Amino acid sequence: MRKTTRKVIVWALPLCLLLLYPSAMMGQHVLSLDSCRAMALRNNKQMSIAKTKLDIAANTRKSARTQYLPKVNAIGGYMFTSKEISVLDDEKKAALSNLGTNTAAGLQKSLSVLSALGITLDLTPLAGILNQTGAGLVNALRTDTRNMFAGAVTVTQPLFMGGALVALNKMADINEDLAANSLELQRQNTLYNIDQAYWQVVSLNHKQKLAESYLAVVEKLDGDVQKMIEEGVATRSDGLNVKVKVNDAEMTLTKVNDAVTLSKMLLCQLIGMPVDSEITLMDENNENLIVNDDTPQIDMGMVTATRPELRMLQNSIDLSKQQTNILKAGNLPTLALTGGYAVTNPNTLNGFQKRFAGLWNVGVMVRIPIWNWGDVKYKVRAAKGSTTMARLEMEEVQEKIELQVKQSSFKVNEASKRLAMAQANIAHAEENLRTANLGFAEGVITTTTVLEAQTAWLKAQSEKIDAEIDLKLSQVELQKALGTLE
Repeated sequence: MRKTTRKVIVWALPLCLLLLYPSAMMGQHVLSLDSCRAMALRNNKQMSIAKTKLDIAANTRKSARTQYLPKVNAIGGYMFTSKEISVLDDEKKAALSNLGTNTAAGLQKSLSVLSALGITLDLTPLAGILNQTGAGLVNALRTDTRNMFAGAVTVTQPLFMGGALVALNKMADINEDLAANSLELQRQNTLYNIDQAYWQVVSLNHKQKLAESYLAVVEKLDGDVQKMIEEGVATRSDGLNVKVKVNDAEMTLTKVNDAVTLSKMLLCQLIGMPVDSEITLMDENNENLIVNDDTPQIDMGMVTATRPELRMLQNSIDLSKQQTNILKAGNLPTLALTGGYAVTNPNTLNGFQKRFAGLWNVGVMVRIPIWNWGDVKYKVRAAKGSTTMARLEMEEVQEKIELQVKQSSFKVNEASKRLAMAQANIAHAEENLRTANLGFAEGVITTTTVLEAQTAWLKAQSEKIDAEIDLKLSQVELQKALGTLE
């Protein structure tokens, strides 16, 4: 029975551990710098806006390409008028309607001689026939245009627009390139902000552990001093001095704990996680941060090609030049080929007919500017002035970026030297603290000396952490200045 119980316990314990381990780790997220970067790029709202602008620019470029192609349009319409268009006036209508009567009256006067001879002609049938013929002509010439229908299919093919279409398409290409450079700029800014927040959390976490270690050290010293006071080999003043250091250490630890919490909340917000998420960074537990001391080669010629800000300014210059070309096209002739098919009802292709009929047409349309009081000339001058301003602005930014690159390079070298000095200071501080502890244990060194050694050790450790983080951040800043932040 006991063996069976032991077997059950042996098998149950690992199963319980397996069940409990995921639940314990479920609320904890372990993140590396690369994962934080990837999450930030996915969740950054400005990145999404920049990507949308790039899509807009790409569609605008595709739209500009269609300006080279013929345009086909279909139009149609209906119009009701209160009166119809009349080819004959009222007098001619009356004359034609009474053509037989008027003709018979004229013939009757001409045949008055025959009447005198007793010969009588009946012109009434002739008059009726002619009246009917005249009335038929009047009806035949009616247009009946009170209900008019019209439709057409037109084709327009631009042949020469003074270079405006070419400039328009080049502007669309430049705008797409500008949107891509803007996206790259936002990507580098996002990575830079993430690196800053990430290493800030790592730095504070290391200082948190350092504060905990320092608090444990001064608390141990406090316990030793209290025992010495009880034995009469230390004074209450020594005890109070140690108590002050304990209180300072506790306050420092409290501040660091709050700073760690706030910095992690900021990092969570940047990577798109809830601010109250429990996260752990992979570099938190590294006693010594891996720092690469290699400074990249600086080539200012390459900086112009890698910095998105400079590429965006170059895009602005190119856009201004193409805008000038579009304005110049206002003084050049334009040529377009037109064609189509038009139908009307009623139509006049075979007299006036109450049915749809149409015809084809092909033509050439030319526009030649003759005089515009110098309007285009003044606009071209203004556009050239804008190009000059954009070029000067780019030159100024280039000078500032060159200065920024040199300053960042100096910061990297300075941070590297500070790290080497901090590492050397730690060795001295640790040896000093070890000697002080041994002397205190032997009773030949006072608590004040021990406290000074502990404070020096704390300062050396803190400076080492700051130097490591400063070197990391200065390297990131140099990469951003060079436009190579990946």
